[in-house]
Amino acid sequence: MEQEGGNGRLFFRGLQNRSHEKMKLRKRKSTLYLSPPNSSERSGDLLGENIYLVLFTIALRICNCFLVQTSFVPDEYWQSLEVAHHMVFNNYGYLTWEWTERLRGYTYPLIFASIYKILHLLGKDSVQLLIWIPRLAQALLSAVADIRLYSLMKQLENQQMAKWVFFCQLCSWFTWYCCTRTLTNTMETVLTIIALFYYPLEGSKSMNSVKYSSLVALAFIIRPTALIPWIPLVFRHFWQEQKKLDLILYQFLPIGFITLSLSLIIDRVFFGQWTLVQYNFLKFNVLQNLGTFYGSHPWHWYFSQGFPAVLGTHLPFFIHGCFLAPKRYRILLVTILWTLLVYSMLSHKEFRFIYPVLPFCMVFCGYSLNHLKTWKKPALSFLFLSNMLLAFYTGLVHQRGTLDVMTHIQELCYNNPNISSASVFIMMPCHSTPYYSHVHYPLPMRFLQCPPDLTGKSQYLDEADIFYLNPLNWLYREFHNDSTLPTHLIIFSILEEEISAFLISSSYERTAVFFHTHLPEGRTGSHIYVYERKLKRKLNRS
Repeated sequence: MEQEGGNGRLFFRGLQNRSHEKMKLRKRKSTLYLSPPNSSERSGDLLGENIYLVLFTIALRICNCFLVQTSFVPDEYWQSLEVAHHMVFNNYGYLTWEWTERLRGYTYPLIFASIYKILHLLGKDSVQLLIWIPRLAQALLSAVADIRLYSLMKQLENQQMAKWVFFCQLCSWFTWYCCTRTLTNTMETVLTIIALFYYPLEGSKSMNSVKYSSLVALAFIIRPTALIPWIPLVFRHFWQEQKKLDLILYQFLPIGFITLSLSLIIDRVFFGQWTLVQYNFLKFNVLQNLGTFYGSHPWHWYFSQGFPAVLGTHLPFFIHGCFLAPKRYRILLVTILWTLLVYSMLSHKEFRFIYPVLPFCMVFCGYSLNHLKTWKKPALSFLFLSNMLLAFYTGLVHQRGTLDVMTHIQELCYNNPNISSASVFIMMPCHSTPYYSHVHYPLPMRFLQCPPDLTGKSQYLDEADIFYLNPLNWLYREFHNDSTLPTHLIIFSILEEEISAFLISSSYERTAVFFHTHLPEGRTGSHIYVYERKLKRKLNRS
C-alpha cells in the first residue's frame, strides 16, 4: 500500500510539473505574440522603410540638387517658377503666350507660389532662396518616389532584388539630371512612381485603387500627357477587376470629378474665367499638332535616339532584364512600348517626355544585375562610373552659361549704385535664360519673342526669326534713338562678329564671359557675352 501511495504521489507530482511547464510555455508564447519581432526596427522606420535608408536617399537627392547647376529646357522656369513669381510678385514678372492662350494650368505653379508667399510673409524672399527652395522641395519629392520604388520591389520580390532596382534608379544619369528640376515632367514622374506603389500588381501588399487613381488624376491635371503611360495599366486593372461597375462609379468617376473640379476652380481664380486647360493643351499639341513650331523629328526618333540616350549605359541591362523578368512584369514592358509608340506619332519630340517610364525600365535593369554571376562586379563598376561621368558633366558643365549669366545680373541689381538707369536686352533664342524668378528685382528686361502662329498666316515669322535673318539691320531699326538703347546686352559668342559694327557705334564693351556648351543650332555658341554701354565714361574722358 505504501509503495502504491508513493507511486501515486510521484505520479501526481509529475502531472503538476508538466502542467506547470505547459503554463510557462504558454506564458512565453503569449509574451512573444504580444511583442512583435523587429519592434525595435519598426520604431526606427520612416515611410515604411529603415530610417537610415530614407535619410541616405534624402541626403543624396539634396546633394543631387546642388550638383545640378545647368539649364535643360525653358519649361523648367517659364512654366513653373516664372509663373509662380508672377502670381506672388505681380508688380513685375512675365507670362509667356501659353498663359495668355490658357494652354497651361495654375495647379503646378501654385505649389511654388505657396513657397514664395510664405518666404515673402516671413521676409525671407531673397533671390537665392527663391531659386533653391523650390528645387529642394522637388528633390525631397523625388527621394520619396525613390523609396516607394524600393518598397514596391521588396514586396513584389525580395530585399536583394529591391536593392538592385534601387541602385539602378539612383545611378541613372538622366534621373540625376532631371529629378530636382522644377519641370512638370519631373512631378509627373514622381506621381507615377508613387501611384505604381499603390497599383494592384500581382504580389503587391500596398495596393489601393483610390490612392493610385487619385495620384494619376493629379498627374493628369498637372500635365495631361501623364495619362499616356497609365492607359494600359488602368485598362489592365479594369479587365481584371470583378466589380467593374463599382470601380467606375465609386472610384474612377468621383476621383476624376473632384480633381477636375479642383483644377477648374484654381484656373478660374487666376484666369478670371472658366477654362479647361487640359482640353486646350491636348487640342494644341495633339489635335492641331502646333508643337511642331518648336521642332520636329522623324517617327523613329525615340527608338533610335531618344530612348537609348535616356537609358544610357543601362540599355544592355534593360534588354537583358526583359528576357529574365517574370510574366507579371509584362504590363510594365507594354507600358514602356505603348508610351514610346504614342509619343512617336507626335512630330515634336523631346527626351523629357519619356522620363516618366524610366523608373519602369529600372525594374528590368535590376533583374539583369540580380542574375549576373561572374561579371557582376565589373558590370556594377561600369554602370556606376559611366553614369556618374554623364551626370556630373550634364549637371556641372553642359549648358550652364545661361544660369551663370543670371547670377551676373543679380550682382548688377544688388551691387550697382546706378541700377535705377539699368536695363537688359537678352539677344538669344527666346527663353534661353530664366527671368525674374532668378533676379527678383524690378529691372527692365527684354528678350526676343517667339510665339507660334495661331492665326494661320502663311510664311509666319516671329520676332526671333526676323532678328536672326539680319541681326545688324534689325538692331539699327529697333534702336534708332540712343535713348532707347539698353545698358546691357547678352548674346551668344557666335553673334558677336555679325553685330560688331552696332556694338562699336553704340559704345558697348564686353564686361563678362560665361562658358556654355556649344549646341548645333546655328544660333548658339560656346560662350555667353555680356556687353555694357560705356558712353558716359567716354564722354567724361573727352
